[in-house]
Amino acid sequence: MGIYGEQVVPRIVNIACGTRANDPLRERVCAGLYGRVVEIGFGSGLNVPFYPPAVGSVSAVEPADLGWKLARERVAAASVPIERAGTDGRSLPLGDSSFDSALSTWTMCTIPDVATALAEVRRVLVPGGTLHFVEHGCAPDHRVRVWQNRLNPVQKTLFGGCHLNRDIHGLLTTAGFEIRTAESFYGEDAPRIFGAQTIGVAVSP
Repeated sequence: MGIYGEQVVPRIVNIACGTRANDPLRERVCAGLYGRVVEIGFGSGLNVPFYPPAVGSVSAVEPADLGWKLARERVAAASVPIERAGTDGRSLPLGDSSFDSALSTWTMCTIPDVATALAEVRRVLVPGGTLHFVEHGCAPDHRVRVWQNRLNPVQKTLFGGCHLNRDIHGLLTTAGFEIRTAESFYGEDAPRIFGAQTIGVAVSP
């Protein structure tokens, strides 16, 4: 990843994703999580305060050592046990059908091989287990998508491989998930190029 990816990008993500404007979305996406939860792209633990009481434990997958370090205080203050269970969403060191729920917040944009990562999430979820997600990605409007495609190479360079134009709904259905709920919208605090969001719950059959 290099010094920029290892030391700078996690700090940028911690600040950019840690704004209070994102708190209502974090609360919504965490609602309904239960039992054993695997969270991919744990980052600096910004979701920790929003885990509902039904969560029994969290296995955190986070590639950046600095991200895990930044999460230290949040992990220590959590009401549920949290362990770092891996560093690569594409190869989870976790057993088959061993989790009730999964969580992904603004993560699918960055995973290099997101299809493999989603297949891994399906593998570790019990049948009927749920993936709760909020992601930015491909905008619903053609003009916005044109600019997303133009700026995507710059975005990936500056923000650790983050894509502006991934089709979240399509990625989930191609991976075999059934979409239970999904709402797409533009965030109010960002240009539409960056602020096209999708929040929802997908089920692993």
